[in-house]
Amino acid sequence: MIRLAGLFALALAGMAAAQEAVEAPGGRVRVLDKLTSQITDLDLSRGQSETVGRLTVGLLECRYPSNNPASDSWMHLMITDSSVTDPVFSGWMLASSPALSALDNPRYDVWVLGCVLPDGSIPEVDDATTDGEG
Repeated sequence: MIRLAGLFALALAGMAAAQEAVEAPGGRVRVLDKLTSQITDLDLSRGQSETVGRLTVGLLECRYPSNNPASDSWMHLMITDSSVTDPVFSGWMLASSPALSALDNPRYDVWVLGCVLPDGSIPEVDDATTDGEG
């Protein structure tokens, strides 16, 4: 797990060096309950948390590339499970690579859809490409 975190940090540092990032006021996260097949989209502001089932998803930060805002987003999330004392996820998730840093949970998948853009919109996501790989 530490090796994966180190690789992820290197990838994020490489992206930051390659492009300038803009911090967004919020973003959208998708939660899939694998037992019920229920999909819930959460629109979160920075510092806000919402609960879906046993999970509470908190958005600490959302960033996107300044030169192409709709191309990608990355979020710093804190995810807790009411059945566990420690957070089940704390770190960065990328919209373009949800499996790179994913929530490891037998019941839920969580992935980033996008940050709030300057015009107030969130990039549309094709449902066919978001099959719960987060």
